[in-house]
Amino acid sequence: MKKDNGPEFLRFFVPVVEVLKKLGGSGSSSEVTDAVIESLNISKKLQEETLESGASRVRNQIAWARMYLVKSGFMDSSQRGVWALTDKGLNAKLTLEDAKKYFREIQDIFIKQNDNKTKVNVESIDSIDNKEFSESDDFQPSLLDTLQSLSPGGFERVCQRLLRESGFEQVTITGRPGDGGIDGIGILQVNPFVSLRVLFQCKRYKDTVSASKVRDFRGAMAGRADKGLIITTGNFTIDAQKEARRDGVEVIELVDGNKLVEIFEKLELGVKPKKVFEVDYDFFKTYK
Repeated sequence: MKKDNGPEFLRFFVPVVEVLKKLGGSGSSSEVTDAVIESLNISKKLQEETLESGASRVRNQIAWARMYLVKSGFMDSSQRGVWALTDKGLNAKLTLEDAKKYFREIQDIFIKQNDNKTKVNVESIDSIDNKEFSESDDFQPSLLDTLQSLSPGGFERVCQRLLRESGFEQVTITGRPGDGGIDGIGILQVNPFVSLRVLFQCKRYKDTVSASKVRDFRGAMAGRADKGLIITTGNFTIDAQKEARRDGVEVIELVDGNKLVEIFEKLELGVKPKKVFEVDYDFFKTYK
């Protein structure tokens, strides 16, 4: 998309809305993002492209599209990991030209309000496609940055703690050379009668985890566990997700960077909750 038409992420406006409609009006952020990538047949090569920060470029652009859809009133502003359409969004029949129009309108509002945290210079709108998206409280990027800055051994230990806090027992770090990438093992007590032996792998990645990595892990865990788990600070390609759930083989559970942040937040582990207020400009309109 050319500069004078707006940034590249505008191409995701319509797909995000259409995917949410097919999902019944709402879906988890990862569910919607994956469905958008599949609906547009985005190549494996493009899925693996990253920004300087290591964040997925495509997923970052979809996050920007969601933010402008929220500002335009098509989606609600929940930051709990669920994306949902408003009544306006459910009834909308958007086009790419509409996306360009709403982008320009929101940019004008940002400039008038002089909101330096979210404003993007209209004269250099191409820069937004290479700028990492973050929510207003900067929570997710700072936590991911912290996790990615840990030593490999430190990341394994914090994952061990996370699994224990999530109900796993006898969680042991076993990673050693030649072990096929297996970093540890734990027991998950499903109920008083059933328990699962789970092998896990910790990938302190900024890059995207490919399907071949999932296959390699499955090969290493064959006959040694009831379940497999891969935890990464990066992302998984669509092919990797399909490989993890392929019929006829052991299902491997995948936890990417966004889901990892949500788990830390839910457990309030390594994070301190804080209350953030956002100005409701509609409330003040009647007083102008």
